[in-house]
Amino acid sequence: MHKFGWDFKVNVPETPKCVICVAPHTSNWDFIVGELAIRSAGMKAGFLMKSTWFFFPLGLLLKSIGGVPVHRGKKKDGKSSITDSLVDAYAKADTLAIAVTPEGTRGLNPHWHKGALVIASEANVPLVLAYIDYKNKIACLDKVLTPSGDLDADLDTIRRYYKDKGYMARFPEKFSTGLE
Repeated sequence: MHKFGWDFKVNVPETPKCVICVAPHTSNWDFIVGELAIRSAGMKAGFLMKSTWFFFPLGLLLKSIGGVPVHRGKKKDGKSSITDSLVDAYAKADTLAIAVTPEGTRGLNPHWHKGALVIASEANVPLVLAYIDYKNKIACLDKVLTPSGDLDADLDTIRRYYKDKGYMARFPEKFSTGLE
């Protein structure tokens, strides 16, 4: 599908419940391009975002389009309460897709987070690897990864998948998989 000068591609089968892992994430524009891409494919995906963005009236808009505020810091038993909430949401829903950025920030971060893997693993849903390529104006849902239960090995698989995609970022100098 071609809109606004961008191509949106879906290389995966229809996946009613999944966690969408999106990288590189170096710009606020990633959100806009990602939303246009997912909606042009006839899908809707929620997204996790730092809770400080959910102030009135912006918070109402963000929630209405699928935003889930993430409160950083407080964790119980080594995992965040957001993980438990999302696992429950997946159990109750017939269809649910949540987009997560493994970098966890738009800035340079070679230490990726395992949150997307933990959520997918505990909710027993696949992880869909997606990318946004600013150089060629392509946003793509590209590959399905079923979590193996070994979070470290799965995270290495994801990092290797994205390792050669840094040039695609809006700001390539802000992207790192930590594998260089």
